[in-house]
Amino acid sequence: MIIPVVDFSVCNLSKKDADDEELQSLSEELKTAFSQVGFVFLKNSGILQEEVERVMESSKKFFLQPEELKKRFKRKSFPNNPNHGWVSMEAERLNPSQPGDLKEAFNVASFHPDIVMSHLIFHSASFFQRCKDLSLRVLKVMAQSLSLNPDVFLNAHRFIGTDENGTTLRTLYYPPLRSDTAKEGQVRCGEHSDYGSITLLFQGSEGLQVCTRAGEFISAPCIPGTVLVNVADLMQRWTSDQLISVRHRVLLPPVGDSSTRQSLAYFVQPDNEALITCCDGSNKYPPVTGGDYLVQRFSESYGKK
Repeated sequence: MIIPVVDFSVCNLSKKDADDEELQSLSEELKTAFSQVGFVFLKNSGILQEEVERVMESSKKFFLQPEELKKRFKRKSFPNNPNHGWVSMEAERLNPSQPGDLKEAFNVASFHPDIVMSHLIFHSASFFQRCKDLSLRVLKVMAQSLSLNPDVFLNAHRFIGTDENGTTLRTLYYPPLRSDTAKEGQVRCGEHSDYGSITLLFQGSEGLQVCTRAGEFISAPCIPGTVLVNVADLMQRWTSDQLISVRHRVLLPPVGDSSTRQSLAYFVQPDNEALITCCDGSNKYPPVTGGDYLVQRFSESYGKK
């Protein structure tokens, strides 16, 4: 399996309208990728490599601070949005059956005035908006690819950027480590599938592995200037398995490799009160709201100590 690279020029962030014929071709390419692989690289999206590197640089400065300073921003410290904030090493286990993940993260999930601001949030605010704009364009093309109302997915994502929607820009830092000191079964990012609609991923280096339909994991390349987009679980439910959400992970580095890894993940969630039902009218999956589903999945990742 090879993750396809698709040119997103016709829906580039700098454009207002796309030619119908070009849009049809793009929608067919995305449908093929999302129904067969679950992942696609988008080139010419409009988000520049310099924008990505700017946020990564700001993020790294945050992560390299002493732990005592980072604790001030710890996840669940902010009442209006408990998902907002810093996640320490081993606090999260994306594969609940294994030890905690060997990574740190900062979730930018709220811009509420009461949120204690760090320099990281200031640098991330404009990037969050850029990712939002790109996500909505991708969702519209996805709807067209399934011959649905172009706004069917957009209508369920009206509150991105507010506390009525769980969409999160997550900046991730994988510090250097000795693989031989890790616990049995411990990895940098446990095997999992994402929770919401789609995810945009910007990688600073290789390390991500994606599961094929045959059950084998393959390494995803790092292609500067592209964004890696994948289908998440609620979108698979929404489309009655027409589009597939696949498992992925980040393993430990090879013995002797002390390099760090950074990435930015933009997790697109439906609005908290949006009711997700199968868009083909079937009852293949029971209805669930975006907020309830997200709380359920968080309890699995953070509930076990």
